[in-house]
Amino acid sequence: MAKTSVLQNLASIAPKLVELTDEVLFGDIWERTELSPRDRSLVTVTALAALYRTEQLDFHLKFALDNGLSKEELAEALTHLAFYAGWPTTVTALTQLKSVTEEGDGPST
Repeated sequence: MAKTSVLQNLASIAPKLVELTDEVLFGDIWERTELSPRDRSLVTVTALAALYRTEQLDFHLKFALDNGLSKEELAEALTHLAFYAGWPTTVTALTQLKSVTEEGDGPST
């Protein structure tokens, strides 16, 4: 997986974090066969939304779409999440999903 622009910007001050992201997170964890990339994306998007980690959410929403989740499936998962993680976090995530799907772009690399 190519580095995101955020990680490229961090490489000058935190090269080890970028290395771990590339080699361990995307090179190992995301490649494990016990969950499909689609399922990993669903877990990641809902965790980021629930924890209000909006800086990473746009990338992972785009990545989830590339991994086979539909806009409708993501919206449904986020709607379900509203009852567990709260309305404001869900509205923020749905707003980002709307923005991402209107852009029509793939993951930021």
